[in-house]
Amino acid sequence: MTTTTIPAAAAPVGLRAGHPALGRMLVGGFFLVMGGVHLGLVSADAQVYQHFADRGLFAFVRTGWQDIVMADPRVYGLLLMAGEVTAGTLLLIGGSVTRVGWAAVIVFHVLLMLFGWFVWLWCVPALALLGWLARRDLAAQRTAS
Repeated sequence: MTTTTIPAAAAPVGLRAGHPALGRMLVGGFFLVMGGVHLGLVSADAQVYQHFADRGLFAFVRTGWQDIVMADPRVYGLLLMAGEVTAGTLLLIGGSVTRVGWAAVIVFHVLLMLFGWFVWLWCVPALALLGWLARRDLAAQRTAS
């Protein structure tokens, strides 16, 4: 049985083994898609997030959600969508704005953890992955420049 390996220099740019930009592009694309999902949800039913903060870890999260966000859920749903689209776009653009994009997606997940222990099932592994991808991507950018 013969195996053929392609040198890293000959592999397509997006498919190189260990290519750090691939993770950045996947996370950026994911945030763009999720921004679209939130736009669709808020457009279909502005009350869809009515009970999202019911299990918030702190009282200020639960009451703030009801008193502020649910007072005008369309506006805050659209702001959430705009934040996700912005973070995703910054990651996809790359270059000097990459650090801001990585910070935005990490802060987004840290703040999401305030909404209850059930969210931690997603956020803890996501933060581990995001931290690893961000460190790898930013280190590759420093090396390249």
